Amino acid sequence: MNFHDYPDREFLYLRLANKIASQLGDVLRREGKASLCVPGGSTPGPIFDTLSGVDLEWENVTVFLNDERWVPEDNARSNTRLLRQRLLTGRAAAANYVPLYAPADRPEDAIDTLIEGVEPHLPISVLLLGMGADMHTASLFPGADRLEEALSDKAPLLLPMRAEGAGEPRVTLTARPLKQAIYSHLLITGPEKRAALERAEKLPTIEAPIRAFLNDIAVHWAE
Repeated sequence: MNFHDYPDREFLYLRLANKIASQLGDVLRREGKASLCVPGGSTPGPIFDTLSGVDLEWENVTVFLNDERWVPEDNARSNTRLLRQRLLTGRAAAANYVPLYAPADRPEDAIDTLIEGVEPHLPISVLLLGMGADMHTASLFPGADRLEEALSDKAPLLLPMRAEGAGEPRVTLTARPLKQAIYSHLLITGPEKRAALERAEKLPTIEAPIRAFLNDIAVHWAE
């Protein structure tokens, strides 16, 4: 783990957005295409705002989420809705977006189709993860119904996931594709999450799923 401590959140957001843009640019120059995998929630919003205006070959970038709630895009709790408002706008509107939701009653009914959408864009070029105070990341929640399977090196690329603290059913990338990202970043803010990260280093992965990613990740934190 490479820990970066910033003097304030504004500086963190700007520096991390610039780092992500630089790494996407490097991959685009080498490969001609790149993928960006990001979390939902409000914390990365300022990073998305900056990235959306960056001069990149966005038409050659594919964007997808770490995880998604099983709700349609017009639902207020949809992570996709947030991305369209704050990342997939401006210059970044030209990016290719791969959803992790499809109009079906249950995620199990569409999971194979969703996997087919994500698989061509692996390995992830640049991964941005978030973390909850319970030490979950993506929809890898402690106590989730399929967590052990999702943490396995033999897991499928995506799994439906249900957990007490998750609200709706979710679809999540599993640990395997997340750990194979070329560049990986973890964004956390505030003393509570820094303390949670320090606890996670001493716990088994099944209790602190974020621990699965700490060996090879850049952690970005500000008060």
